[in-house]
Amino acid sequence: MSARENAQKIITAALEAAMPDTAVRAALQEADFSQGKLILIAAGKAGWQMAKAAWDQLGSRIDGGVVVTKYDHSKGPLGNLVIYEAGHPVPDANSFRATQAAIDAVSGLSRQDTVLFLLSGGGSALFEKPLIPEEDLNRLTKELLSCGADIVEMNTIRKRLSAVKGGRFAQLCAPAKVFAIVLSDILGDPLDMIASGPAYPDSSTCEDALRIARKYGLTLTQQMQQLLAQETPKTLDNVQTHITGSVRQLCIAAKKACEEFGYETNILTDRLCCTARDAGVFLGNIAGYYAGSGRKLAFLAGGETVVRLTGKGVGGRNQEVALAGAEYIAGLNAALFSIGSDGTDGPTDAAGGYVDGTTRDVLKTQGISISDVLQNNDAYHALERCGGLIKTGATGTNVNDLSVLLLEA
Repeated sequence: MSARENAQKIITAALEAAMPDTAVRAALQEADFSQGKLILIAAGKAGWQMAKAAWDQLGSRIDGGVVVTKYDHSKGPLGNLVIYEAGHPVPDANSFRATQAAIDAVSGLSRQDTVLFLLSGGGSALFEKPLIPEEDLNRLTKELLSCGADIVEMNTIRKRLSAVKGGRFAQLCAPAKVFAIVLSDILGDPLDMIASGPAYPDSSTCEDALRIARKYGLTLTQQMQQLLAQETPKTLDNVQTHITGSVRQLCIAAKKACEEFGYETNILTDRLCCTARDAGVFLGNIAGYYAGSGRKLAFLAGGETVVRLTGKGVGGRNQEVALAGAEYIAGLNAALFSIGSDGTDGPTDAAGGYVDGTTRDVLKTQGISISDVLQNNDAYHALERCGGLIKTGATGTNVNDLSVLLLEA
């Protein structure tokens, strides 16, 4: 098979292993929902898939609830659950409408009742009731996305401007119990940062939030400054949390698939955290070092890079990883691909990008400079011109990103 065919099979195997279904079912076996009402609330890019796994197991035991996920991520009705699709990475009116419906669904519950809370990455935008005007929230969100702040820094700010983040949703559920199952999309699995921790005590402080605001020169209204100075819940006595899934699982599954195709495989890290361009250059440099070894090699890196916006093009972090590496694997018998496990990369319909040793020259014959493309953050259109876009559609999971370098013998 070609490297492109191998890449597709590696992607498929890794994503299948990272689906949340099995983990949700396993976590539910530890739960006792024999008393009171059971209300299901699911939020995040994997919200529908997690809710489907819970519905298949619990069925009519669920008294109702709300599912909110990203546009085009719902796969149909689920019993008596109300399903919303909403904006990501910037929240929109449907985000607010769905979150209010969730708040209404958990209001007035008793100590005998339980909220089954299924949370996955993307919830910071999808599950939101802002304490500031919508236009201020959207402006700040775009500012955070473009300044190079990592996900922990962004969520430290966002949870203080919300009525549901930073443990506040669990407080709204009280006195009912909250049984939370969390699919991790953040390195190290910090429960208070995944989707901004709606049902987990917040470990960050006001000082942290203000330091981050100063670091990136964020534009803050007086109301925002006042909210950043207000502390979030540090203890919650009505929550039981189970964490499931991680980028490590994604990497291990990809490693197994690579080995089945005969590659000597190394997982470099499952905590990749740098700019997308630097990650692509790094992987390209690895290709240069091992080229000509006569060995069939694969190098894997999981994590989440960031993009610093310097232009007005279209793309995503995984597309930039691939395209940045294309310059360094030019002329080599190598391929590099990078995907977001949720199936979407930035504000595009692609999961990521694929390049090989011919990509740079193919683009050059069309008058396209990789450095110019990256400067304009327009990786999508460049990859489209050389057949390098990877499109999976919404996958139903969300456990960070996977980058893979393949070197042929």
